[in-house]
Amino acid sequence: MSMVETIRDVKNNLLSRREITCTFKGLAGKLKKLEAIDIVSKQYNLDGKVIVPIMLKNDTGRPMISGTFYVYDDEKLAHAHLKPAIFKRLEKAKGGGEKPEGEAKEAAAEKETKETEDKKEKPAKKESA
Repeated sequence: MSMVETIRDVKNNLLSRREITCTFKGLAGKLKKLEAIDIVSKQYNLDGKVIVPIMLKNDTGRPMISGTFYVYDDEKLAHAHLKPAIFKRLEKAKGGGEKPEGEAKEAAAEKETKETEDKKEKPAKKESA
């Protein structure tokens, strides 16, 4: 018996994607989005496809997770159909969402110098007597 059970597997021709809804048995509270993507990719032989986890929901009272995934052939199409926040969260989960420490310091220094230059360029108001 597999730990992944397919609930619904539909090809959406209008949006050019495959919509998979499945349950993961015995993984409640332990499964992360990236791990779920790997499991779905192996289970359904989706190598080279863009898999986007839309929802992972724990079932109350059962050690089960229900998940909905959209599978696209083209990454540009996925970005056109889905909200940018979904991809930002995936990048954050991968660890690529944060800037390296050196780049963050440089960006902060550039912002500070720009603000000080802006203050210098503004002429002081003349007081009227």
